[in-house]
Amino acid sequence: MILLLLTPALLFIAFLLLLLISLSVPIIKTIYLFRLATSATSDLLRSGASGAVDFGVWGYCADAIAVSVFGFDRDASAQCSDRHLGYGFDSTVARILRVEDFNDIITKTTTAALVLHPIACGLTFLTLLVSLFMLRRGSNGTSRFPSLLTLGIGILTALLTTIVFLIDVIFVAVIRGRVNDRTDGEVTLGYGNAVWMALGAALAIWLAMVGACGGVCACGSRRFRKSERY
Repeated sequence: MILLLLTPALLFIAFLLLLLISLSVPIIKTIYLFRLATSATSDLLRSGASGAVDFGVWGYCADAIAVSVFGFDRDASAQCSDRHLGYGFDSTVARILRVEDFNDIITKTTTAALVLHPIACGLTFLTLLVSLFMLRRGSNGTSRFPSLLTLGIGILTALLTTIVFLIDVIFVAVIRGRVNDRTDGEVTLGYGNAVWMALGAALAIWLAMVGACGGVCACGSRRFRKSERY
């Protein structure tokens, strides 16, 4: 019974994580895939400027730009891009990071692959709904069919979520390499919390499938013991 309860619980955790990722920047501004930040200083006029841009599934959000001249600080307002699938660098990002020729660092075609996040989220929710039937025993006192159905859909969901995590890691790693080559370290890139949330979701789904397997095996052994009695 514990295994049957464990599977829906883990799937709910995975669904919640994937839902938050799917609602990342610019919707939920604290959840993002990666952050680009820059900090430039000059002895001339004792000036400096710093800014950062967070990138999510549907676009980006720029932090307020801090500019200092003669020791006096001035902040520019933060802004976010429109919410749409597939985005790239634009003049706003270039201005904040104080870079040029960055248009090919991120392309709309590349970021369009991020649509797999909400797809994985929807498939996880479907698996969660099916897994709830594991808690209801059939006429034979088992829940073998719901367990098998959960296992079948869940393996597909686990594979897709794992692929999503790998895409995130490769996507960010490629961008980091390009940024380092173009800026010589003047612009830094850091992994966002959404990447590790995707990893947590993938692990939770795989563990849930272990619970589903346990449910199938338990149902099979229970039926075998009943046949021996008769």
